[in-house]
Amino acid sequence: MLILQTLRWGSQHGYGISQAIRSGSDELLQVETGSLYPAVHRLERKGWVKSEWKRSENKQRAKYYSLTASGKKQLLVEETRWKKLTSVVANLMNLSKREEPA
Repeated sequence: MLILQTLRWGSQHGYGISQAIRSGSDELLQVETGSLYPAVHRLERKGWVKSEWKRSENKQRAKYYSLTASGKKQLLVEETRWKKLTSVVANLMNLSKREEPA
């Protein structure tokens, strides 16, 4: 979901994706290369992400990933699931507070 969200803002190479997640989470989330690329490749196999070779800002050849139309739809599905999950967890946390003895 975070990779899809990052690509919503435009195409990125792998390092750019990991940096966007890191900086967007105030350094709390750090995506390692060994996790990032297998995840991006899975998203690509599902048709949610496409890739193309381009020149990076420092003139090096890099593979850039971008969101497909199918990926945009999937991101909406993932966002809905995330909102439902966080709501359920919040309700459970509040339920346990209500049931504590005074």
